Amino acid sequence: MSTTATRGTSGPARRRHQRGPSAARPAGAPTPVRRPLPPHIVFAERLLAVLSGERPVHWMLGQTVGEAYDQLIGLAPTTPLRARGARPVIRRCGCFPLRPGVIEAFASIGAGDQVRAMAFRLEQGTDRRWRCAAVELGGERL
Repeated sequence: MSTTATRGTSGPARRRHQRGPSAARPAGAPTPVRRPLPPHIVFAERLLAVLSGERPVHWMLGQTVGEAYDQLIGLAPTTPLRARGARPVIRRCGCFPLRPGVIEAFASIGAGDQVRAMAFRLEQGTDRRWRCAAVELGGERL
């Protein structure tokens, strides 16, 4: 087998295959700035992971205040957001700032034909970190 045949079959195809979004950007173009997600979206994903059984409840240790962690311990074993055959996803997530450092947030969770509502409160500590202070799921207080 000649080197030309080897180069012809793997060289350009490999280069074309390895191109990603950064390769398509013209030389000298600025790299887009990735902004951090808002805290209500981050916590909606975290709560979904725990309440669907994807993550253990102790994963939320240090990210909750008050009774929120104890409530999650009580509910997590029943995995209320797990659906048969479909992985639950956040369909919509929004928030209402009540005052500086306090957010009331909501999310609609879809899994297959089911849609559940989740509401939660986030409080910002003196260390500027957000923590979950309360959670409600479809009318059930967690």
